[in-house]
Amino acid sequence: EVQLVDSGGGLVQPGGSLRLSCAASGYTYKSDWLAWFRQAPGKEREGVAALYTGLGSTYYADSVKGRFTISRDIAKNTLYLQMNSLKPEDTAMYYCAAEHDRGRPLFQAQGYKYWGQGTQVTVSS
Repeated sequence: EVQLVDSGGGLVQPGGSLRLSCAASGYTYKSDWLAWFRQAPGKEREGVAALYTGLGSTYYADSVKGRFTISRDIAKNTLYLQMNSLKPEDTAMYYCAAEHDRGRPLFQAQGYKYWGQGTQVTVSS
């Protein structure tokens, strides 16, 4: 059984930083896009960042570009999202996702087969 476990969320002041982790079990990364999504109350789940394991290329939503960095540790089978210069607008439940259907848009949530349970990020004074 494949499991993705998100962690690292919490309460942080505006301008602060957090690093989210997504530990995978029963799964070995292949040539695939891995991604982080987030969902705020009353809003649809939106893609934040993605990483292509085959080439190491990355893609970011305009709203987080320059502030967030997606990376992975192959040995630990873990995906990370480093979040800097956090804003109140970043407040949301964050989810990692894996096994992307290449026939779907990169940031379409329905295009991913496996998901973490979510970790809450709250940016507030």
